[in-house]
Amino acid sequence: VKRIINEPTAAALAYGIDKKQGDNIVAVYDLGGGTFDISIIEIDSNDGDQTFEVLATNGDTHLGGEDFDNRLINYLADEFKKEQGLDLRNDPLAMQRLKEAAEKAKIELSSTTQTEVNLPYITADATGPKHLVVKITRAKLESLVEDLIQRSLEPLKVALADADLSVSDINEVILVGGQTRMP
Repeated sequence: VKRIINEPTAAALAYGIDKKQGDNIVAVYDLGGGTFDISIIEIDSNDGDQTFEVLATNGDTHLGGEDFDNRLINYLADEFKKEQGLDLRNDPLAMQRLKEAAEKAKIELSSTTQTEVNLPYITADATGPKHLVVKITRAKLESLVEDLIQRSLEPLKVALADADLSVSDINEVILVGGQTRMP
């Protein structure tokens, strides 16, 4: 082992930032399943050699893809309760199916503007089986998670201030983590 590098630097290398000529300042926006991190990296080129220096890092350990999933799960449960009068949150098996369907819908909405969550026999009551059928648009999903996106901006502002930089100083942004694939 010649050298150990940190995760944001590894992400920058993986995305080919080291192939670019000249000096660059890169923001690595990492929104994974459970946490959010932002790192500001300076890349200095000198006689063909490059050095990577992390100027600042910040984040939110309570913000991640799971929070986005939970917003959609709660929306679907609320819609079902409005329609059927039953709260799926009291049924662990139904909630597991709802969680899987919400994750699938979120992924589908990354490439299409509308999808349908259709879960036959999600639960039952004295009158018989109940089915969940809810159409959801990308715009609705975006409105459900807008405040979560806004939460990621504060750590970004802190990281920029810590690095004594402004947004206009950033040459490139690298999006890392599954949740960044959501439009």
